[in-house]
Formats: sequence, structure tokens, C-alpha cells
Amino acid sequence: MTTAVPTSRTNGRKSVAAALLLGALGAALVLLATGRTWSEGTAAAERGISMAQQASGQEVTALPGALAVVGLAALVAVFAVRGAARRLVAGLLVMSGAGVVGASVTGLSDTTALEEKAAKVAGLTRASIADVGHTAWPWVAVAGGVLLLLAGLLALRFGPQWPAMSGRYERGDAPAPRRAKAPADPDRPEELWKALDRGEDPTGGPAR
Repeated sequence: MTTAVPTSRTNGRKSVAAALLLGALGAALVLLATGRTWSEGTAAAERGISMAQQASGQEVTALPGALAVVGLAALVAVFAVRGAARRLVAGLLVMSGAGVVGASVTGLSDTTALEEKAAKVAGLTRASIADVGHTAWPWVAVAGGVLLLLAGLLALRFGPQWPAMSGRYERGDAPAPRRAKAPADPDRPEELWKALDRGEDPTGGPAR
């Protein structure tokens, strides 16, 4: 019975560190991946000229990047609330991670952004693109979403043991030490009058 509280505190500290690490790393991976090339291909331009086209993750789908920002904000907000509000925010973090995974998987084979670029090159409302290829960056975004999801699950499981942003881990019932009173400023008017009342010379000369 006496080891339950220390064990709970240890688990709480470890889960806090793990959630912060997973959440921050996951959001960073997603934001990095969405700025990289996800798909590439060749568009036919005028006079039979072919031009290589590339589409970044942000151009393919803006959802993973937006959800990564939401997840990161939720990770910070977890420590600003308690009780049911903390569970709600943790749930938002879980959904953000799951949304990143879903949107990134959908973007693995999406060619809409490449076709739109090909249409601009050809001057048409719609154009086809050949030699389509996809990079590994969508999978990096998927991995980042999984990390955000895990951070959210940790917050749901161990969140009640975590401290709030304005609180701290329990450190016993000892009262906080009292701050020493700052010495009075002898140059203040009220201190000068008090010195005169005591028969002292506030200028530092000998008393009369």
C-alpha cells in the first residue's frame, strides 16, 4: 500500500515525457513531410514538348499539415485543463493523429494535383499526366500521424495523473518558505519623517 503512490507518480512522469516526445516528433514529421514532394510525373505541353511536374504534400492534401498543428495545440492544452476537459482534449489529439494517417494514406495514390499542374502547362481545363511516381514522404506523414495518435492514447490513459500547467507534482504538506521582507528605502519621504520623529538626522549628520 505504501508503494502505490510513488509508483503512480513515476508512471505519470514517464507517460508525460513519452507523450510530449511522441507528440512533438509526430507533428514535426508531418509538417516536414507535407512540404516535400509526394508525387511526380510528365505533362504534355505545346508542340509535343513534355515537362516534368511535381506535387508537394501540401498541394496533394492540406489536411495532414492542418491536423498536425491541431494535434500539437491539443498536446499543449492537455496540461492547461483537468478532469473531463482533459479527456476531451486528449480525444482531440487522438482524432488528429488518426486523421493525419487517413489523409496521408489517401494521398499515396492521388494524382489530382499533378493533373491540375499539367492542365496549367497545356493551357487546358483538364489534362492527363504520364509516368506518375510517388515518393516515400507520404509514409513519413503516416508515421507522424501514428506518433500523434499514440501521444493521444497516452493522454487518455495517464492524463488524470499529470499535473496541470499551473500546478506541480505533490511535494508534501510543508508550507512554502516565507519571503524575507525587503529593507525600507531611507530616501523615501515617509522614512525621512520617521527618522526625524526618532530624533535622528536623515542626512547622516549627528543628531541634535
